[in-house]
Amino acid sequence: MVSFICAQGIGMHLIRKQVSMLSIGYGKKVSVSVSGKEVILYTFPTPEQLAEADPIALTLCTNNNRIRAINIILAAKGVLEGRINFDYLANRELPLSELRNELCKNPGIGFKIADCIALFGLARFDAFPIDTHVKQYLAKWFNSTIALRSLTPVSYLALDAEARTFLNPELAGYAGHILFHCWRSEIKKLRFF
Repeated sequence: MVSFICAQGIGMHLIRKQVSMLSIGYGKKVSVSVSGKEVILYTFPTPEQLAEADPIALTLCTNNNRIRAINIILAAKGVLEGRINFDYLANRELPLSELRNELCKNPGIGFKIADCIALFGLARFDAFPIDTHVKQYLAKWFNSTIALRSLTPVSYLALDAEARTFLNPELAGYAGHILFHCWRSEIKKLRFF
């Protein structure tokens, strides 16, 4: 969840940097042997570690974004206090709309971040995160006129519903992610994340 909170409005390079800095700054140092050489790694911080973080100090790990740092602390506290219950959210019987709405109750989590958490964190292949690249391929490859609109909460849900008319609703997120990679690599010629 925290890595997706870090992902708002920035590229993969900065997301990776933030996650790495969070691990180095708040995780546990671990030494492992790889091919006979010692390699130092860091675990991702626990909710307890992040909940106790100083928001000002945490901004060093969030690209100097104080709001993002505070949202990370609030999410960690939400997990510890039971307001964010991953056992409940992981229930396959829970409708995606309810899962999304539960996550969106937390500061820093909108529809896209909630759908990313659902798809990549909870293996809900029916979750369909929509960003700029997704809008572009939906407009170009599927002739979506909704994808030409600004992305607001209303247009996000409308585009999500429309995408499910031409993608298998149960696997929309999985299919969407494959299309996302094809769009970025083959059409946009973006090589790396």
